[in-house]
Parts: sequence; C-alpha cells; structure tokens
Amino acid sequence: MKLIIQIPCYNEAETLTIALNDLPRHIEGVDEIEYLIINDGSRDDTVQVARAWGVHHIVNFAQNRGLARGFMAGLDASLRCGADIIVNTDADNQYCGADVEKLVLPVLRGEADIVIGERPIDDIEHFSPLKKRLQHFGSYIVRKASHTDVTDAPSGFRAYSRAAAMSINVINNYTYTLETIVQAGNSRLAVRSVPIRTNPELRKSRLFKSMFGYVKRSMVTILRSFMMYNPLKFFGMVGGVLFTAGFLLGLRFLVFVIQGSGAGHVQSLILTSILLLMGVLTWVVGLLADITAANRKILEDVQYRVRKIDYAQDAHHKE
Repeated sequence: MKLIIQIPCYNEAETLTIALNDLPRHIEGVDEIEYLIINDGSRDDTVQVARAWGVHHIVNFAQNRGLARGFMAGLDASLRCGADIIVNTDADNQYCGADVEKLVLPVLRGEADIVIGERPIDDIEHFSPLKKRLQHFGSYIVRKASHTDVTDAPSGFRAYSRAAAMSINVINNYTYTLETIVQAGNSRLAVRSVPIRTNPELRKSRLFKSMFGYVKRSMVTILRSFMMYNPLKFFGMVGGVLFTAGFLLGLRFLVFVIQGSGAGHVQSLILTSILLLMGVLTWVVGLLADITAANRKILEDVQYRVRKIDYAQDAHHKE
C-alpha cells in the first residue's frame, strides 16, 4: 500500500521545509510513503529546497497555471507513480501533518473514497468573523449541491483512494476544492469529513486578493458545478419560477377580464405570454442539458477505464 502526499507550491521556499518536516514518515497499514510537489511556476528556490529535503517526485510548470491545474497534475503524477492513496496538503503548513493518518485510515478501512479534513473554523484566530460566516455558508451550499455532509468544503487537506482520484475531473481554473465535492457527491462516491487541527499562520493566503473576489468566484464555481451535474433540476427550478410568474399574471389578467376592465391590461397579457414561453423553453433547455449530462457520464466512465489501463501500464513499465 503506497501513500503519496502531494503539495502544490508557488514560491514556497520559505515555508516548504517546515511543512515537509511536519509530515508523517510512517502510518500503520501503509507500506510506503512518498512526497511529491507541484511547482506551479515558482520564481524562488522552491524546487531546490524540495530536492535538498529529499522529495521523491517533482512536477514542474514553466509558468503559473493555478491551483486547480496543479492539483490535477499532482493526481496524474501520483497515480503514474503507483499511489494507492493520495493526500493533498498545503505548503504553508496550515494543516497539522500528524493528522494525515486521520485522513488515510477511513480509506484504508474501505469506509470512504474521499476524506476531507474539517478545520475548527470558529477557533482559527486569523480568520475574521466575516470569513468564518462565509466559510460556514459556503459549506452549507456545497452540501446541498453535492448531497454530502461535508462540513468544511474549502479545506484542501484531503485524501483520495486510487479509484476516486482516477474519477476526478476539474473544469474550472480557480480551485478544485468545491467542484470536486459536487462531482464526488453526484457520482455517489463515499465522501467523509474528519476533524483536524491547524497550525499558526505563516503567510497570508494567495488564493484570493479580496473577500468579495473569493466569494464571487466560489459561488460561480458552485453554480457551474451544480448546473453540470444536475442540469434538469437547475433549469427545472428556473423554468418553474418563470412559468409560475406567467401563470399568476395570467390569472390576474383573467380577473380583470371578468370584471370588464381587461382592455386596459393588455400589457399583462403580453408579459404573461412571454413568461410562459420562457418557462417552457427553459424546461426544454433543461431536457437537452440532461441528455448532455448523460453523455458526459458515459465519457467519464470511458475516461476512468482508459486511465486505469494507462496507469497500470506505467506501473508495469517501472517494474
């Protein structure tokens, strides 16, 4: 049983050694532990620090491609290196390295495909009250969109089984944390949360420049993921709102007609027709999107099988 711990890095020379030193060297039930960094176009000595420390694998990007692409590149490299379990953590030592074992154990026992570390949000000192509330609200929205019970959706401290890692696809270029939960929940993967500890802040987050920007991009990511995996439900709700508004407005117009004053409310009749038509068209779009989603599921199944063969061949060649 091989565990690979991957760390996305962007100019992390100052903190990387601290994070690496905090990671476990042995976990009961795991035969091998290896370490992998994704150098996302760093301009400092991140790679040299990793090599000097003894990191087993390094994925290099010539320029910064963002957290989502770095995460996917790390999964690909870890799978090609024969990982049975992949743990993702941060280079700023935000998460307590000893808690890697808490993430791995449910996967080892076959209880979960994906395990996400649940930070004590309310106890983290460098989180403002607004950020804490937004974290809780964002996780609530993700739970509803994914049909999971994940309590800390933005947490990047998580473990994936080999099968789950081969099933993951990330479409957006911003972050993988929210989209992968929505995908996993709708793919019926077993997703679990475990409480973890955090370390004192070593540097400010680089994922977002402002709270408003973070919230905006996160909501777009959640909405897009929900539309991808539940198109009929999404367009059904939107179409239902439009059709209901048109129907009620139509009833209002009929009341005026019965009262003999319908001639003065022709505009209501026009708006009624528009809303009813928009509602029906939205439902039609939902049906078409649902057919597209069904084809996407077939393609994901094909992709999973291709990946399985591809990674098996890589492991055989390395032997």
